[in-house]
Amino acid sequence: MNISMNPNGELYQSAVNAPGTIEIPESFLNEARQFRELNMRYTCAIREVKTKLEVLNDDLAIRNQRNPIQMIKSRVKKPESIIEKLHRRGFPISVKSVRENLYDVAGIRVICSFVDDIYTVAEMLARQDDINVLMVKDYIRCPKVNGYRSYHMIIEVPVFFSDRKENMRVEVQIRTIAMDFWASLDHQMKYKKDVEDASDQ
Repeated sequence: MNISMNPNGELYQSAVNAPGTIEIPESFLNEARQFRELNMRYTCAIREVKTKLEVLNDDLAIRNQRNPIQMIKSRVKKPESIIEKLHRRGFPISVKSVRENLYDVAGIRVICSFVDDIYTVAEMLARQDDINVLMVKDYIRCPKVNGYRSYHMIIEVPVFFSDRKENMRVEVQIRTIAMDFWASLDHQMKYKKDVEDASDQ
């Protein structure tokens, strides 16, 4: 079977570096292709939402003489994190399952200066007629038990590809600089504790 794969791709590198000849099942290759396409679509969805946020920030900078958004970070969830989350929630491991069951594969973190800016940006984003807000979790007014504070939105945004329009889900987290610092520190402390607990076993 002749297989054309991206020589820079992880799948190709795994096959090249493995000892001996590897017979890759067609079903696995098909799933890998679908996952790569899905990853691309989530990346494009992030680009669409980031553009909207940047336009809002530029507009507000002119109107109010300051930028409410200090920074925009983004990521597409890594394959191992996707698999772990599907497994933990009892969902099948497949591309279809990712699309149907996970809302946070595409993630954007918006860092604002003040709490008022968070609600202003969130409201302006939600008002756009091509944005569909699926879920909101306000951890600012109702912080988590561990003190975590942030404003979370799950939104759907239309993305136009070469052959169709597709509504893609994106998780948007909006927080202040102080909230982001606290969340990052809390994450590092949990990771450090997990490493120490593993080394003690």
